[in-house]
Amino acid sequence: MSKAKRTGTQSPAQHAADSHDLIRVHGARENNLKDVSVELPKRRLTVFTGVSGSGKSSLVFGTIAAESQRLINETYSAFLQGFMTTQARPEVDVLDGLTTAITVDQERMGADPRSTVGTATDANAMLRILFSRLGKPHIGPPGAYSFNVASVSASGGLTVDRGAEKTKTEKVTFSRTGGMCTHCEGRGTVSDIDLTQLYDDSKSLSEDPFTIPTYTGGGWVVRVIAESGFFDVDKPIRRYTKKERHDFLYREPTKVKINGINLTYEGLIPKLQKSFLAKDREAMQPHVRAFVDRAVTFAECPDCDGTRLSEAARSSKIKGISIADACAMQISDLAEWVSGLDESSVAPLLAKLRHTLDSFVEIGLGYLSLDRSSGTLSGGEAQRTKMIRHLGSSLTDVTYVFDEPTTGLHPHDIQRMNNLLLRLRDKGNTVLVVEHKPETIAIADHVVDLGPGAGTAGGSVCFEGTVEGLRTSDTVTGRHFGDRAALKETVRKSTGKLPIRGATAHNLRDVDVDIPLGVLCVVTGVAGSGKSSLVHGSIPAGAEVVSVDQTAIKGSRRSNPATYTGLLDPIRKAFAKANGVKPALFSANSEGACPTCNGAGVLYTDLGVMAGTAMTCEECEGKRFEASVLDYHLGGRDISEVLAMSVAEAEEFFGAGEARTPAAHKILDRLADVGLGYLTLGQPLTTLSGGERQRLKLATHMGEKGGVYVLDEPTAGLHLADVEQLLGLLDRLVDSGKSVIVVEHHQAVMAHADWIIDLGPGAGHDGGQIVFEGTPAALVADRSTLTAEHLAAYVGA
Repeated sequence: MSKAKRTGTQSPAQHAADSHDLIRVHGARENNLKDVSVELPKRRLTVFTGVSGSGKSSLVFGTIAAESQRLINETYSAFLQGFMTTQARPEVDVLDGLTTAITVDQERMGADPRSTVGTATDANAMLRILFSRLGKPHIGPPGAYSFNVASVSASGGLTVDRGAEKTKTEKVTFSRTGGMCTHCEGRGTVSDIDLTQLYDDSKSLSEDPFTIPTYTGGGWVVRVIAESGFFDVDKPIRRYTKKERHDFLYREPTKVKINGINLTYEGLIPKLQKSFLAKDREAMQPHVRAFVDRAVTFAECPDCDGTRLSEAARSSKIKGISIADACAMQISDLAEWVSGLDESSVAPLLAKLRHTLDSFVEIGLGYLSLDRSSGTLSGGEAQRTKMIRHLGSSLTDVTYVFDEPTTGLHPHDIQRMNNLLLRLRDKGNTVLVVEHKPETIAIADHVVDLGPGAGTAGGSVCFEGTVEGLRTSDTVTGRHFGDRAALKETVRKSTGKLPIRGATAHNLRDVDVDIPLGVLCVVTGVAGSGKSSLVHGSIPAGAEVVSVDQTAIKGSRRSNPATYTGLLDPIRKAFAKANGVKPALFSANSEGACPTCNGAGVLYTDLGVMAGTAMTCEECEGKRFEASVLDYHLGGRDISEVLAMSVAEAEEFFGAGEARTPAAHKILDRLADVGLGYLTLGQPLTTLSGGERQRLKLATHMGEKGGVYVLDEPTAGLHLADVEQLLGLLDRLVDSGKSVIVVEHHQAVMAHADWIIDLGPGAGHDGGQIVFEGTPAALVADRSTLTAEHLAAYVGA
């Protein structure tokens, strides 16, 4: 109901009744929002649209969902709040009508190697109980079937008071049976380290022999080794005695004193195992992952065959199936097996387990298995996995908040996702969705379009109303809502081929295919059909491939586009050269930092049980640098003014005149190429949207040497208007002599391709085959695959 209809003639009671049906946001100013005011209908599906960086996430996640969570936290006791992450109130004047918000975002699920799809959704917990009740032979409680529970046996003395009798000590034995494989400690893999990749044994400790990330000459890690007293620092490592070699590589943790400080020395191998090998490979920073790939070989554990489970856990079976067998099954097959179990003693458990497994299938994840490491799921798969626990919930009047739920979905699967969103709404819930895909925008009851641009050019409500109103509105989204890319009249001819032979990674069925070079090649197919397995898991080594995948950018609030892309290095050097001082002065994370806020620009105050506060540092006024550093100029600007520039401004600034810096200009060109001209150089990475982060990563990789670029769903997080710009970028890459391979579902990218490889026909064991190879026009004419049907409908053929 509009404001006009609520004023004048309404009684206070009527107005109160209306307000219960609305979430009211007035004066929202989080990040780039400019006093945004919206009134969202409850128990309806509202879709938020706008170009990447327009403020959608700031409004939905940073304001509405964040305040709901903060208010819920305040209902707990002060004692419990002391253990929770403190949250500041969002920058907003009025925010009422809120209900409990459940956020289902695209954050990757934990990178802990012990976390699997099964442990993340409670499916494993239910299976363990099931096997502890029905498994033959019976080996113990549920923990006996868990690869995260070790077997423990201990004995000791217990003092027993016998009343009138003399108090005496009795021997007691404690034991716990766990299902963890003792050889691999429940990881499923064992590792072997190549010592030649760790250090140069012809050098001594004083000659900086290490080739391990962070093991630099002056660092504490190396100082502890060199100053431990166990080694002659001038003696080459290859001349160490047997004892010295053992101490260097395998010595148990030992206390040592260095410069009066008590520290712990530990052999190189156990130290590396704790610092690198205990982490999930997919979550590592690129340079650390490259080191691990170079120095460590992982092999399936020979004792448990990669199942992570002890022999006892694998010996207990239900109808010939062990818990390891069940977890390795494709979930759609496991659901069928569980449906065949009919045991009245565990009927409620079976019903709950069936529902959970059926939800996987319904949400389009039936091709996964429960033993799949959760850290290997894509952002879209992780989001849908998080949805599982909400599908059967009896809660109503909840606000569900989704971040681009169609990410990673083939057009065939989007309708299924739409049905799930509508089902949540029809149960009496409010559903808020940030989305770019027109198929999902079309089902909205209410649309809020933010913009008109991105960053400082966005943050305003351009349109609020129905989908039909959006279509006719003169907004960027409205104008592009009906966009349809046409099939190319002529396609490029390949200049060579990248042969893949006998590919069997994951679900691939002995696939032979030639990927054409010198063209834009799109690899497509339904989610789970084997696209990533073919492109990321099967391209031969040494093919000079630059891969831009969907792993998240690691970065704190001190990280920004300038630091992430390496742009800050040439900028610091240019300032240093122009002023005759050290480059380190122009880093807010080093010598140039404001001493009051340590270069953060703000002062964070922890208020214990209350929400913490962040105040702009009065000393540097948020500029992050010591005052004396700002006296140095380049082209009339100080370093803080340069970091406040947008990419587009900086591109002009470093391109000519006194500030001309070719190395910086080259990086800025790439950032502008991927559509990030509006970002400021010093904007914290934590404030960037998902689409911005991916394009930032793409811009960084564009500077690497390599003739083949592999992009994984580059349209993720891109507005309809931005897809056209992306296609132009892909064309420029190909025209510059690169080969571009894109794993993609977006029909506009398919239509623009020179060559398409379509995998399927289904997902999981129903996929893994090449179902089409050829030009987009031939695919549309063929009409033999799901992709062909959707592409034909898209181009109006």
